[in-house]
Amino acid sequence: MAQYDTIFKNATVVNHDGEGLADIAVKNGRIVALGNVTGDAAEVIDCTGLHILPGVIDSQVHFREPGLTHKEDLESGSLAAVMGGVTGVFEMPNTNPLTTTRETFEAKIAAGTNRMHCDFAFYIGGTHDNVGELAELEKLPGCAGIKVFMGSSTGSLLVQDDAGVEAILRAISRRAAFHSEDEYMLEERKRLRVPGDPSSHPVWRSPEVAMSCTTRLVNLARKTGKRIHVLHISTKEEIVYLADHKDVASVEVTPHHLTLDETAYDRLGTYVQMNPPIRDAVHREGIWKGVSNGVADVLGSDHAPHTREEKDHPYPESHSGMTGVQTLVPTMLDHVNAGKLSLQRFVDMSSHGPNRIFGIANKGRIAVGYDADLTVVDMKRRETITNEWIKSRAGWTPYDGVTVTGWPVGTVVRGNRVMWDGELVTPHVGQPMRFIEAL
Repeated sequence: MAQYDTIFKNATVVNHDGEGLADIAVKNGRIVALGNVTGDAAEVIDCTGLHILPGVIDSQVHFREPGLTHKEDLESGSLAAVMGGVTGVFEMPNTNPLTTTRETFEAKIAAGTNRMHCDFAFYIGGTHDNVGELAELEKLPGCAGIKVFMGSSTGSLLVQDDAGVEAILRAISRRAAFHSEDEYMLEERKRLRVPGDPSSHPVWRSPEVAMSCTTRLVNLARKTGKRIHVLHISTKEEIVYLADHKDVASVEVTPHHLTLDETAYDRLGTYVQMNPPIRDAVHREGIWKGVSNGVADVLGSDHAPHTREEKDHPYPESHSGMTGVQTLVPTMLDHVNAGKLSLQRFVDMSSHGPNRIFGIANKGRIAVGYDADLTVVDMKRRETITNEWIKSRAGWTPYDGVTVTGWPVGTVVRGNRVMWDGELVTPHVGQPMRFIEAL
């Protein structure tokens, strides 16, 4: 009987204690030894020249199941994740039916288990109607927490009023995630949308719309003594403001807000239409400041796929959202190679950050006793991102034709080599994540 199941040898391991050559030994899905590992293993994988990162966790994706599976489902979305080096995802509740009850939540857990390719957690939507059940719902196994849309949603998932948000915050004990755009201002400003011109999207959904909602949200967090997570920050003003409120507010930024600017509307039209929107380069640099000074805690892709037909509708009938889970790692590694952030800061935002902010049990770092979730990358490999590479059912990416330096070559989930060198090796290993506050 071999001492270990697998030893990953001779990699540069990037972790909480820096970067350095090390071997990683795995047994029964957990890391059991680190450093210069001796002993026999059923499989020894030579990783000379490669970097091994703690498994990348994308803490904001929309995989559209149930109800909208013509553009994505749990299987196709998680395939895109592992092909891009992502070992775990937090998936959002705006499905059909909405994920707002124990029944709809547990149905999604059942649908994902042993069918998704990566590990997963699902958010439960906080609404006016289910506030009485949220304290129980947020403790369900596999629940990432409560997600609230203060803008940019329809039906019962929209909670635009302070009283409604306050009631949700008072009901729960875990950190809640928020889409922070002021719905009242969005309604007032709809006249600013120019038919056929998606570049008017950030005029309608202005920086003031985001900032107004975020200040309201922080005030409610202080009033109730609760923790909030502000998703997909798109303005320089919010970064500056949230720096003074880190005790109650954690901050997510996205690769697209760090990569694209207003010139993307000329090239991509409605294919770059997002909520909150892509803004000008001044805001993009302000968000980068939040990466460099530590205000930004985590990276989320906000993977929100739509079909080409849905994106091709004339603005503003066109759907908001783009694919992102598969391109998160390569676009950010390209930024690392360009000197915009260090590899350790990327690790801090993509694995340590989710672990710290959400209290994920046994994930988020390379350490003995932790799940053997590993993202293996070649920092020197140059590749061109193409629509053909994208595994999302939507089949397109705003980065089609973009050449990057730094590429995911392996995705290891609890010791299973799921993706290796662009091939799906071990499918359907996905299990619900566990959370310290809900054990």
